[in-house]
Amino acid sequence: MKKFIQTYLQRMQQSIGQIDPDDIVNIIDALERCHEQEGKIYVIGNGGSAATSSHMANDLSVGLKLRNIRNFDVESLTDNSAVCTAIANDTGYENIFYTQLFRRLRSKDIVIAISCSGDSPNIVKAVKYANQVGSCVIGLSGFSGGYLKKNCDLGLHIQTEHGEYGIVEDLHMMLDHVVFSYYLSLQAQTKLAQAV
Repeated sequence: MKKFIQTYLQRMQQSIGQIDPDDIVNIIDALERCHEQEGKIYVIGNGGSAATSSHMANDLSVGLKLRNIRNFDVESLTDNSAVCTAIANDTGYENIFYTQLFRRLRSKDIVIAISCSGDSPNIVKAVKYANQVGSCVIGLSGFSGGYLKKNCDLGLHIQTEHGEYGIVEDLHMMLDHVVFSYYLSLQAQTKLAQAV
């Protein structure tokens, strides 16, 4: 048991070490541009990535808004179970994100697509539509990256063996907390400057 835990933590450290901080800088810059243009941020994902989608929407919207840091307009398209199940039942699960984005997504908006494999059919269909519209696609992928890695504008890719969901999902969640913590640090710097 202890050896397994040590190995997992070592794999986590190795994967963290492969992350290029510039990738995260570019993501934050894109969020800022979206905010300046009064665009909207849509977050999508399945399973564990759906939970990350919800968590990210919470942190970047209400989490920052309540602290008067940023007023990002963020929506997780996984959160309305009635909408998702109606679309899946009536037209197919591959349409649950595409249908919500159709005729609503604009070029100044962002789609944050989260998928370990990068090949989930509903993620692929939504990304194809976002590319057609000209929206910025931020792809959070793992394993070999799949379609999402090849077709996103910006991204955080966690290169792992196929099936290492834990490591990939851990680090996708870490991205959310890095971005959120960065904005908290801006508030702290502002307060410090005002005190001086």
